[in-house]
Amino acid sequence: MHQGMRALALAVAIGTTSVVAVEAQTLPPGVFAAERDIALATAGTYTLDESHTAIVVRVSHLGYSHSIFRFDRAKGSLTWDPAAMEKSKLEVSVETASITSNVKGFAEELAGDKFLKSKEFPQATFVSTAFKPVDKTRGKVEGQFTLMGKTKAVTFEVTLIGAGKGFGGKARMGVTAVASINPQDYGLPPFFTDPIQIVIDTEFERQS
Repeated sequence: MHQGMRALALAVAIGTTSVVAVEAQTLPPGVFAAERDIALATAGTYTLDESHTAIVVRVSHLGYSHSIFRFDRAKGSLTWDPAAMEKSKLEVSVETASITSNVKGFAEELAGDKFLKSKEFPQATFVSTAFKPVDKTRGKVEGQFTLMGKTKAVTFEVTLIGAGKGFGGKARMGVTAVASINPQDYGLPPFFTDPIQIVIDTEFERQS
């Protein structure tokens, strides 16, 4: 019986080692997978990775359901100091004309003068005023959100998805951030009957 158990343990150990070896071999040289460990997000200046960013808004469709819209173009910078998080700073801008919809022709209407007025106000912006950790993987980022020339205080609930060495030695972190805004605070028409939820999934890469 003991020999059988030892054989089974040895087989499991060999199998586990093989899996780890295969996983290590699947990544190109200089590319490192993330871990859910904020300590791996070292201090420095980070740039938002637009290719790995999704900004989604959930809008009540007259109370029947939620319509989902996505903005495809954004830029941002993060000054990150895990040792003194209150000194961290975040600035993000989104091109309002980059909105998309699965309703044919509706994205152009939303970007037009009836709604977002993208020609007059081409960007929505968020500038942080405070970073407040909740635990090792969650926190709150308070700041000023500007849309169509109107600025209001907004708080994002932020969850760390992963951090690590990134690509080519540039540290990287990925987060999900969620907030809600009152559409009437920004001059949007009564068509928007309920608070609008903003969900951001993004990655930041540290600059050399």
